[in-house]
Amino acid sequence: MRPGHFRGVTTVVLQLLEIVQPQKAYFGRKDAQQARLIQQMARDLHLDSEILVCPIVREPDGLAMSSRNAYLSPEERRAGTVLHRALDGARRAIERSERDALRLTVAMREIIRGEPLAQPDYVELVDAETLEPVTRLRRACLALLAARFGATRLIDNLLIEERDGAFLATL
Repeated sequence: MRPGHFRGVTTVVLQLLEIVQPQKAYFGRKDAQQARLIQQMARDLHLDSEILVCPIVREPDGLAMSSRNAYLSPEERRAGTVLHRALDGARRAIERSERDALRLTVAMREIIRGEPLAQPDYVELVDAETLEPVTRLRRACLALLAARFGATRLIDNLLIEERDGAFLATL
């Protein structure tokens, strides 16, 4: 995570929402931390706009769609799919009842490190509401990751929700 980045983003979004005054504003879950902070800002400031978070749109190979993808060389583009593979590995482990956040993050980090063109930035499991790190899956959380491929930084995440005592992970 980048200190100061989200303060600037929320300031710009607040200004836009105050000017446009939409009933609803849509943000993508690919930027899950940003979307969560904007939702909280809207609540804290009692804005009239409803902030809705939309699912991640993915390429056929699983890479999250992003304008940043255009900056990747063909080799970096292929390597970027390691983020999806890491998250999918966590999803499968959760389906097999893994609940330990450290084990999940270590496994995701190892998958990313297995890709020579990937330079991992962070791999974290956080509470979906507070964005605070978690040690065990107990309620809704996010697996967040970022890595550089050449000069391009890509982010992705996995939404983990509890339903009827079971955890469901959505890419």
